[in-house]
Amino acid sequence: MKNTVAVLGAGIVGVSCALELQRRGFDVTIFDRTGPGRETSYGNAGVIARSSLMPFNHPALWSTLPKLLKNRSASFRYDPLFLTKNLTWALKFLSNTRTSVFNETTAALDALIRLSTREHQRLLTEAGAAHRLRTTGWLFLYRSEAGFLGSRLSRDTFEKFDIATQVLDARELAELEPHLKPLFPRALWIRDTWSVDSPGQVVEAYARLFTARGGRIRQASIGALRRSNTSEAWQVTEDAGTVHEASRVVLALGPWTREFAKKSLGLAVPMAFERGYHMHYRAASGASLARPVYDTGGGYVLSPMEQGLRLSTGVQLADRAAPPNLAQLDLAEQAAREAFPLEGRLGKEAWLGSRPTLPDSRPIIGECPGRPGLWLAFGHQHIGFNAGPGTAALLGSMMAGETCAFDPAPFRPSRFLG
Repeated sequence: MKNTVAVLGAGIVGVSCALELQRRGFDVTIFDRTGPGRETSYGNAGVIARSSLMPFNHPALWSTLPKLLKNRSASFRYDPLFLTKNLTWALKFLSNTRTSVFNETTAALDALIRLSTREHQRLLTEAGAAHRLRTTGWLFLYRSEAGFLGSRLSRDTFEKFDIATQVLDARELAELEPHLKPLFPRALWIRDTWSVDSPGQVVEAYARLFTARGGRIRQASIGALRRSNTSEAWQVTEDAGTVHEASRVVLALGPWTREFAKKSLGLAVPMAFERGYHMHYRAASGASLARPVYDTGGGYVLSPMEQGLRLSTGVQLADRAAPPNLAQLDLAEQAAREAFPLEGRLGKEAWLGSRPTLPDSRPIIGECPGRPGLWLAFGHQHIGFNAGPGTAALLGSMMAGETCAFDPAPFRPSRFLG
């Protein structure tokens, strides 16, 4: 019993944690209502990028906030009622734009993403999914010189952390991506970035590796989680009534963590939801992209995927279960058609997911204060796919009582739970 672990959540974070703990000799079972990689981990741009250390709440946010609050752009939308109900979170989120917090966050996320990149490389090989990996970097596109100059903080931060970049003019961009329309006078090539052609399939490959090594996955909704009254074990109760016991639990439910933690454990997690949409498109005959591109002025990312070109939208602050609002996707599609020869949509319905975000844009990684054996791994905002394996490596070291690859203090649960 002392080596048993129940991992709640089969996204990239949960599956990575299960694999890491299995590698360390734990007997692991994953629980999720759907199959691995079918929820939040499915719908993203598929990038494994050190440039993702930049949080949305950075010091330069204040200069763009008046425009964002007009609620008309493709990059940012919000539900006023949701913000009213989550005003404490919003104020804390804005307060964490301070330079001191920004410096701590970027340093912590850089260490986590560096570790995760190495772990992704190992897991992709072990899971037989290395063929999905591209090492061509990704591009930040600027529709004006002013837009490029306004990205100074990002570029300075990339330089500070030795992230390999290259500034491109219009001619150099055309040589690198000849099928982009001549709309962008400047671009920034983030060279040491990887991407995959199907993040959902990568998570499924990791899950197959886990089961091939003896792990178990139970597709079931979890109704309750509590500490046993007669032992030190944790009891995981499925909605159907089946009870499982484990000496330790890893809570990795992504955007579902807030309501589950409140209902089952009485924990108040200060989490909001940065919702996002994606849709796949066919490129016009002969047109292609060699890497993901982020149109900073258009507010979207266009990524070459197995299913076609995936158009991913920016941030929509709204309740996780709120009905879809496709205005943001329509604006992003309009901007993308200005930049690249897209043909029709390849699906009837847009994908919608929620990115779980804590007030300082850092995940919680570690043991829950006052609840021995309950380990937490959630709140990864936009970098869950990027940082999942690194989160697992960090958590595995802590659970095994070993020295971590770097100081985990910036991710400590006691920041918000105590």
